[in-house]
Amino acid sequence: MTSDEQIRLTAWLDVHAPALGQAALETRVLSGGASNLVMAIRRGGPEVVLRRPPERPRPDSEKIIAREARVLAALAGTDVPHPRFIAYCDDPSVIGVRFYLMALVDGWLGHGEPPPAPFDRPGKSRRDLGFALVDGIARLANVDYRAVGLEGFGKPEGFLERQVERWRSQLASYAETENYAGRDLPGLAYAADWLAANTPEASSPGIIHGDYSFANCLFERAAPARVAAMIDWELATVGDPLLDLGWVCYGFRGRNDPDPAGYFDAADFPYREELADYYADRTGRSVEHLSYYMVLAQYKLAVIMERHYARFRGGRQAHSADSENFVLRLAAKAGEMARGQA
Repeated sequence: MTSDEQIRLTAWLDVHAPALGQAALETRVLSGGASNLVMAIRRGGPEVVLRRPPERPRPDSEKIIAREARVLAALAGTDVPHPRFIAYCDDPSVIGVRFYLMALVDGWLGHGEPPPAPFDRPGKSRRDLGFALVDGIARLANVDYRAVGLEGFGKPEGFLERQVERWRSQLASYAETENYAGRDLPGLAYAADWLAANTPEASSPGIIHGDYSFANCLFERAAPARVAAMIDWELATVGDPLLDLGWVCYGFRGRNDPDPAGYFDAADFPYREELADYYADRTGRSVEHLSYYMVLAQYKLAVIMERHYARFRGGRQAHSADSENFVLRLAAKAGEMARGQA
């Protein structure tokens, strides 16, 4: 952040976030990826988080920031664990882009950093992390999206029916947006065809996080396992909340599927069937079509992650062999799950 931007941001904070104090502005970068840049700022009191588009924003980056701010503001007063919303700035003249402020949550990231004791070893506390993770989306699914002001935030009518073409079109778009010729992703086309032919009747509409996993969940530091905050709301919308359940459950072992296409070692965690039953008990939603939602989640995530590989091939992103192979695992498992239902 330049000195001029700091001066303008300080003046904006004086008006829109006076509770932060009046001291000189201090800033530090917490993370800066392809999706958003996250900074901690302080003005004499506790640090808070400023979330803004990345240095090289995508065409939709500022729209995403506005949507994140809206959903976090709407969740105030609910029992959904989330960072407290503070303020949103829609004036790009302040720091060059739109941004919002939220509280800095004390917690440990469920994937990507070493877990504290007692979650660092097998046992009840570690196992309970799986149920705590699902509790977050159960609470979210129970929120009346109209009552919290999110009417029009998404298009729940026909949500499931649109998904395959929505993400198939995005995959095809990489040829233009990323100058990417594509590669063979065995299983992905079969999964898409199966999804289109086997779309169930949607669950009643609700708020969807859209990218919920251990990697986007902060847990409280002490047992028992509890979610401190669900984070990274850039894919949030209103649609069928069971997609969040599929997004969570595909990475856990099934009783007849000991080798999921997961991003973590699921050996010490509950079976996905246990997690689905837990969700059903807390939401009253049927989990009869869990396999469909897991196939859809893996299909969608494979398409999203393939963009990272496309950007690497175009020299716009560092290479990650794990990410590259993860797409192949997701596509293969999506196809395998679909074939198992045929």
